[in-house]
Amino acid sequence: MTWNLSNTTTWSIDENSIDQCGCIHTCQGLEFDYVGVIIGDDLRYENGQLITDASKRAHTDKSLNGLGKMAKEDSEGAERLADEIIRNTYRTLMTRGMKGCYIYCTDQKLSQYIKTKMQG
Repeated sequence: MTWNLSNTTTWSIDENSIDQCGCIHTCQGLEFDYVGVIIGDDLRYENGQLITDASKRAHTDKSLNGLGKMAKEDSEGAERLADEIIRNTYRTLMTRGMKGCYIYCTDQKLSQYIKTKMQG
């Protein structure tokens, strides 16, 4: 799969878009019949809690830019903001599908946790 970053502004409805991945920035404001969301190493499940880890975020993602500088002045505030951004990113992506959402987690414990929540 390739990222849609260098394609047209209409990538989501282009003929070959089925073979492309979109990110939070190119999917904002769009709705699809179905979406597939890949939850990376920046969100995991351990000891009964959802854990975010900004250091595991893709380096190409600009949504956390500036947090390094902020952390020098307010490390707790920077950590809270990073946590909020990471959680909001996945929440936003998972709500883009009007008919359904497929989720893949790199963390197997998170995958199992989500499955239990979907059964309830």
